Amino acid sequence: MNWSVSLTHFQGYLQLEKSLSGHSVEAYLRDVRKLVQFLEITQQKVGPLEVQATHLQGFLEYINGLGMTSHSQARTLSGIRAFYKFLIMEDLLNADPTETIEAPKLQRKLPDVLSYDEIVSLFEAIDVSTPEGTRNKAMLETLYSSGLRVTELIELKISNLYEDLGFLRITGKGNKERLVPIGRDALKYIRLYLDGVRRHLPIKKGHEDFVFLNRRGASLSRVMVFTIIKDLAAKIGLEKNISPHTFRHSFATHLIEGGADLRAVQEMLGHESITTTEIYTHLDRDYLKQIIQEFHPRS
Repeated sequence: MNWSVSLTHFQGYLQLEKSLSGHSVEAYLRDVRKLVQFLEITQQKVGPLEVQATHLQGFLEYINGLGMTSHSQARTLSGIRAFYKFLIMEDLLNADPTETIEAPKLQRKLPDVLSYDEIVSLFEAIDVSTPEGTRNKAMLETLYSSGLRVTELIELKISNLYEDLGFLRITGKGNKERLVPIGRDALKYIRLYLDGVRRHLPIKKGHEDFVFLNRRGASLSRVMVFTIIKDLAAKIGLEKNISPHTFRHSFATHLIEGGADLRAVQEMLGHESITTTEIYTHLDRDYLKQIIQEFHPRS
């Protein structure tokens, strides 16, 4: 039995025998599809009846690495458990591979992820009537819109902005380049900053192509971006320990929890993987842009 057939039967069981709503059925199926995507990404040719505990453990480590919260990990595992209970009930399996897998402890310390409301509160706390505020708004919108690392943000070049296509060309770890979609709001604030603030700065030699500059016309430091975010968190009384990377985790988590394809999220993050990243190069750029438009809260 392959994944397609088993999921179709599982869907019928949830609809007819469990009488679940369409929303609940889709949530269960989405949980199992995440596992299927992981197996495809890691090039493990394993059918539903061949999955072992080691596959599931690797899957949980993978989604944890993408920034999914422990609560969401536990919920996803619950959906996969229901799938395997169904297979056993149908006498298709004798042993449940999820039986020895412990759900992620909800109190386990993971990188903080901001809710969408917290993201909005941070953005609204920025004073865009000042030049620095206009720049900071553009920076944080870009961080959240595209899931960039802080180094990728401060090294972003004007020549790598493709505003008409809605993409950024990013040079990430290991000097690897990738194209990342960027939302309309982020592009709008970048343009406001470039036209209304940056063009009036005394730009230092060698810094002409950097998008984000300090008031002296030089590229920003990592420490400055950290400080800007910490000050904003304090301004709104946010108790979470956040950093630029928090926006990256939030970007990934909000997309995945909204139903976005794991492969597309990994492509956009430029994550180093347990397998080579070259297997993602076939993903169509229009598809990545579609993922942002459909699943990103601020698209």
